[in-house]
Amino acid sequence: MHRISRIILLSAVLSAPALADEPATQARGLRMVGSLGHHPGLKDDTLPSFLIGDDITRNAGGRVILRGAAQVRRLDGVIKGERIDYDQATGDTEVRGNGLIMRDGNIVKGPHLRYNVNTSQGEIDQPRFWLGTTGGQGHADHADIISRQHVRLKDVRYTGWSGPDPAWYIDASRVDLYLDENEGAARNGVLRFKDVPILYSPYLTFPLGKDRKSGFLVPTYGTSSNGGFELTTPYYLNLAPNYDATLSPRYLSKRGLLLGTELRHLSASSHSELFGSYIMRDNQTGDKRWMYSVQHTQDLAPGLQLYLDARKVSDDDYFRDFSSFGLSDAAITYMPSQALLTWENGSHLSGSLQFYRYQTLQDSTGSFLAPPYDKLPELHFRAQHYDWHSLDVVSDNYATRFVAPIYQGSAFPAESGKRLMPNGTRLTSYTTVARPFVAPWGYFTPKAGLHMSQYDTDWFYGSIQGLPPELLGQPRSQTRVLPIASVDTGLTLERDTTLFGNDAIQTLEPRLYYLYVPYRDQSGLPVFDTGMASFSYQQAFDENIFSGGWDRIANANQLTAGLTTRWLDADTGFERLSLSLAQRFYFDDQRVTLPGQTPRQATESDYLVGANAALTNRFSVYFDGQFDHETQKRSRLSSGVRWTPKRLATMSLSYRYERDPNLYTDPYQVLPADVVDQSREQISFTSQWPLARRWFGVGRYDYSLAEKRNTQSIVGLEYRGDGGWAARAVLQRYAVSAEKTNTALFLQLELTGLGSLGTDPMSLLSDRITGYQSATPPTPEKTEFERYE
Repeated sequence: MHRISRIILLSAVLSAPALADEPATQARGLRMVGSLGHHPGLKDDTLPSFLIGDDITRNAGGRVILRGAAQVRRLDGVIKGERIDYDQATGDTEVRGNGLIMRDGNIVKGPHLRYNVNTSQGEIDQPRFWLGTTGGQGHADHADIISRQHVRLKDVRYTGWSGPDPAWYIDASRVDLYLDENEGAARNGVLRFKDVPILYSPYLTFPLGKDRKSGFLVPTYGTSSNGGFELTTPYYLNLAPNYDATLSPRYLSKRGLLLGTELRHLSASSHSELFGSYIMRDNQTGDKRWMYSVQHTQDLAPGLQLYLDARKVSDDDYFRDFSSFGLSDAAITYMPSQALLTWENGSHLSGSLQFYRYQTLQDSTGSFLAPPYDKLPELHFRAQHYDWHSLDVVSDNYATRFVAPIYQGSAFPAESGKRLMPNGTRLTSYTTVARPFVAPWGYFTPKAGLHMSQYDTDWFYGSIQGLPPELLGQPRSQTRVLPIASVDTGLTLERDTTLFGNDAIQTLEPRLYYLYVPYRDQSGLPVFDTGMASFSYQQAFDENIFSGGWDRIANANQLTAGLTTRWLDADTGFERLSLSLAQRFYFDDQRVTLPGQTPRQATESDYLVGANAALTNRFSVYFDGQFDHETQKRSRLSSGVRWTPKRLATMSLSYRYERDPNLYTDPYQVLPADVVDQSREQISFTSQWPLARRWFGVGRYDYSLAEKRNTQSIVGLEYRGDGGWAARAVLQRYAVSAEKTNTALFLQLELTGLGSLGTDPMSLLSDRITGYQSATPPTPEKTEFERYE
């Protein structure tokens, strides 16, 4: 019998035959590493063990007894206790007093442990355990370590809350932990919240880490006026490391059973997602109803990529009846589908081929929406070379086939089956040459371009309703060639100053933009995808007052003047205040218009003004407006204030106004009695505010002054409890059409480490409440080295 006092033995010398004959110089190969890491491919029988203790006794048979701060360490784990009996020959290890086993960040403690380091089998009395990657913890009456990756616990209590006094836990008669499969399986599991049972399951699986696994997800429930009571029980399928699926049966008491699915696939060269839902018979309408959305991205070769996006719903009212997230779904009016092939050859050449089709969702209680053209197909080629002998040369070229959809819906019978617009093909080429002169204090950029277009139009005179008279008798083939010239120049001046008593840098940034486009008669050309652009600070410096595909190019002999000044913190560069002003001056009358529009005759545009101010780090305001230069009346206005005094406390008030586009050209015009004023005016208020120590209120209120009605209301309460839980109740009322509204109630109990019961309102609150933050702080990231010793 040999006695060694407070010494560390390398059991590779004692118990690892494969290493016993290694040269002693191998020990010198040990080295320090800068970080913890994985060591895959190591065999258990070749791992050296380190024995540590205040007193170590070893007999001739190879049995080692460690007393006082005893430890057996290997690369893949640690065993600790007050006394450890270790049999070198068999690997049997018995731990008495404060026993501990640690592996992959998981810790199991107990007063008495029996474990074989070679077979990874053993048992533990009255174990307590902590899971490293999730932060979960629990205790049991007994644990059997069946294998290296399988542990069986009896009479278990588990919680995902890593702190003291958990508010929730799961009691189960038996729990099997499959470590390599990242899965736990509980028999006769009861979920208790505040010691009250709220959910029972004879068999329940749950993940042990952050890796994905198949199984039922936490069910969600809620209620809405359109769907009634809702219950969704999603089931997740972890089919392979690179693809998975979620099946989501959703029961709505007023509608029936809606089956939903989500599929995802990822590879080195592609990414795919598929969403769909189907109800065989809607109890309200008696019809089958469905929706699908498919997105796929594929890298075909270097510089060659394919993108597919297909979306469709069964009817106009699908989103109004089945929307779960309020206005974001219910307000959808266009469902685009696209197939796009893109190509790039270095930084100079690129191109694309796309097919684009729309599904237009009509609101039977509102006015008819003219469906946009489908592009079947559109070919694009772009060549560009910047700083080529000090010149920037760009050429954009398109060939597009426009097909006008024929409305076949039932929302507007009078429009069904009619051809509303002519089909046609448009070829365009726009090549520009610019010569920038750039200095630290300013720039000067003259630019010249040539825009060429050819139209081949199928007028279908006998089948198109309401074709403008000026288009009757137009030739099938038409061309247009227009030169476009501009000069863009600006300065950036700086000076040291102060703002609100703090050191600041003020800039002065004047800008002048002159544009010349000669007049060409374009009244006989079709309008495929062009509209009037909204006048804004950015658009004031564009080459065309029309947006889209350049079916109209306005004649121009005009100068735009803009001025911006900013105040920046001298130390941080943070922008405290900015003021902007711009106006366009016309030297010729407008002669090119869209069909039915009145040409502008004024010599000056509206005034554009803007202001942004961060008056303090927690209080900011903004103002952006467009005012008629003659009447001083507003044409467009948006403004708002936001105050965030501390975390979980914010208020925001905003106002938006936009005049009917038909009134822009003539501010004195009086609309006929049968024409509805399309001006929009709305006030919005959002807030998140602490009501008490643990209570928080959230809310939003949108009111349309033009329609004289509330378009959206949200009111909710959040409670953050001790022990890893929070509760939310959110009520939302929103407009789904011109005359209909929907009311939805979201109830959620969030249990840290487990998930949420009820319908999750977090995406709704994040999108609708400016500056919203969750009342529960984010869970810190965990790793298997979380409790590394």
